[in-house]
Amino acid sequence: MSRLRLSPFTWMILIVLVLASLWPARGTTAEVLGQLATLGVALLFFVHGAALPREAIIRGLTQWRLHIFIFSITFMVFPLLVLPLAPLGDLVLPEALVLGFLYLAALPSAVSSSIAYTAVAKGNVPAAVCSAAGSNVFGMMLTPVLLSLMIGSAGEGGFSLLQALRDIVLQLLLPFALGHAIRPMVLNFLERHKSFSERVDQAVLLLIIYVAFAQSVVEGVWSDVPAVSIGLAILLCLLLLFAVLALTWWLSRRLGFSRQDEIAAVFCGSKKSLASGLPMAKVLFAGHPSFGLIVLPIMCYNQIQIIIGALLAERYAAREARATIQESRAERP
Repeated sequence: MSRLRLSPFTWMILIVLVLASLWPARGTTAEVLGQLATLGVALLFFVHGAALPREAIIRGLTQWRLHIFIFSITFMVFPLLVLPLAPLGDLVLPEALVLGFLYLAALPSAVSSSIAYTAVAKGNVPAAVCSAAGSNVFGMMLTPVLLSLMIGSAGEGGFSLLQALRDIVLQLLLPFALGHAIRPMVLNFLERHKSFSERVDQAVLLLIIYVAFAQSVVEGVWSDVPAVSIGLAILLCLLLLFAVLALTWWLSRRLGFSRQDEIAAVFCGSKKSLASGLPMAKVLFAGHPSFGLIVLPIMCYNQIQIIIGALLAERYAAREARATIQESRAERP
């Protein structure tokens, strides 16, 4: 029964979801919190850049097998799993909801939560940084192409790849590089406060969760669609997430990845980006009469992946802690 107990961090996530539902930020407050979330993501990358040795970064950049594997899960396995839903459009699900699931399958991986959960789970953070950032850069080009292939019609993009590249560089890669540049000056502090990086990860995650969920509440995503559609979307998102998690975990071990690489693959491969998904949806489906149904799968999947990801990350971390204790005991004379 002890395995079923929720960790303090998971309780904090649930509390934040309740707060966002009951008291969502609006107007100026929402804008300020959104800006703080953006700064928080930059701080997260800055801290990880300062904490990671150069050898680990080089190793992360050169792990091409792992990167190809994660990209394949994100942009190939997801569409293949979701495509069978298309024939159900006229039978069980509203067509707009099916379109939303196809769009979900074409989205890139989430950046901040993928890296934060990989860090909490004691996985390969440098590889997660490279894969998640690369997924978002290429996703700006791949998402409309994949979507148009799946729905059989050309998708009109309209968003700027150069702007996406600029955001990735300014918000992610530049803070990471600056943190790594000052690593010699802050190394002693990080070694004395080993939990500092983990606390930054968790604080940024909680802020992102609140901002994202509050935005969905304010925009009426949860109130403008039928309860049956929400129930079906939640069920399908659960099935999709567990299928991807199980397949990624099994393939990672079959391919001989280390535990750290397996963790990075599981979290980067199973995540879908709400931060990229909603803005692109507003461009791709501007004026669509059922826009709420289209973005419903993104919203449901985002909340589910956050909660399940937290549980999974805590489980990985606990297992790693037990393994470390066992190793230290075995080394004692």
